[in-house]
Amino acid sequence: MTRKVCVIGWPIAHSRSPLIHNHWIAEHRIPDARYEPMAVKPEDAAATIRALPTLGFIGANVTVPHKETAFAALDRHDAVARRLKAVNTIVTTPAGLEGRNTDGYGFVANLKDRAAGWSARRGPAVILGAGGAARAIAAALEDEGVPEIRIVNRTPARAETLVADLGLKAVRIFAGTDAASALDGAALLVNTTTRGMKGENDIDLDIAALPKEALVTDIVYTPLETGLLRRAREAGHKTVDGLGMLLHQAVPGFEAWFGVRPEVTGELRKLVLADLGMK
Repeated sequence: MTRKVCVIGWPIAHSRSPLIHNHWIAEHRIPDARYEPMAVKPEDAAATIRALPTLGFIGANVTVPHKETAFAALDRHDAVARRLKAVNTIVTTPAGLEGRNTDGYGFVANLKDRAAGWSARRGPAVILGAGGAARAIAAALEDEGVPEIRIVNRTPARAETLVADLGLKAVRIFAGTDAASALDGAALLVNTTTRGMKGENDIDLDIAALPKEALVTDIVYTPLETGLLRRAREAGHKTVDGLGMLLHQAVPGFEAWFGVRPEVTGELRKLVLADLGMK
């Protein structure tokens, strides 16, 4: 019997998850395994997710706009998914469909992979944005022992909701107009918004107040080097692009479905970059 896994989203053609997972399936010579995209309209998401076992799927990934819908549709959740109330990975188990969230794991693993010796404990982290990605990253940084999280958002009320929902402890909230002051003494700056993505306006942020030893990262990976990362690099900061977060968040799901823990390699990065039309 074919062991099928899918990625569910709307739209879904842009997803590189099939490329990543089918590369690992081939690399580890897993027989009778297939990973495929599944375009699912929002109104059909809950029913489709509940039907996954009947349709022959041993699991799935979930992407926008279905992560919160998936959370509500599942039988059980891991601790991270329960905290975030959002799911990006589904595993079919004897006890039912289990939801997990590996976005924060992918973010942290990417920094540890691409910035040797990085530790969240080094100092305050500044997070630009207060959306779904910001939630996952803030929770992961707190779990990693960051001493303070500074959330910068155009609408402070949304940041306050994020803090309350996650129960974050050491947090300061800054309005978008006060972003530069949040950088003083920070050890990490991360953009969790779509600003800087191809087709979007760049982030208008003066990073002069950011300590030179601070790490700068962006969850955007098209382009691979966003305007924020370019300015940070030119100012002497170590930078980490967002592609690794996509690659690393896929690791735990693959291991859960197929019993093999894959590695994020240079070969995989090149494969995805080539598919994105980048070197």
